[in-house]
Amino acid sequence: MTEPTSNPVTTLAQYADGPAQLEAVLNSLTETELNLATTMDSWTIRQIVHHIVDGDDIWKMGIKAALGNQEGLLSFQWYWDKPQTEWAENWKYASRPIEPSLALLRANRGHMVELIQQIPDAWERSIRVKWPQRAEERITVGDVIEMQTRHILGHISDIQTILQAHHQ
Repeated sequence: MTEPTSNPVTTLAQYADGPAQLEAVLNSLTETELNLATTMDSWTIRQIVHHIVDGDDIWKMGIKAALGNQEGLLSFQWYWDKPQTEWAENWKYASRPIEPSLALLRANRGHMVELIQQIPDAWERSIRVKWPQRAEERITVGDVIEMQTRHILGHISDIQTILQAHHQ
């Protein structure tokens, strides 16, 4: 991964605040609005929410692996073998309510923040990751936290774009 671009304390606080930021955008949406998308071929707000939470849940294992076994090899080949659209279909993103997923996101992020704060060198601990069609790479806990912080913020922006497109 690249060199960290932010302060670990600030980034961890942003990571911890991600669920509240997402919920603030979703707070007043109706079931109908959760099914809005920019085009017929793009994901709905509901699907984006499930995608955020599932990605966060999957990468939680990368953080735990790095904190527990820095010599280990992390592979998400099972996940990367299929396109995102297929996972969305397999995991029924289009029809599931978002509340259980949001609860999982809050719980996972709270759990991870508390764990990271308990381990003095947690931010620098790392795990080897086997990426698809690329060489193995070492990724730190800080890298994963930064990546997941950017991921949720990027999709919050996508949700805001969908809402703006439909409320003009």
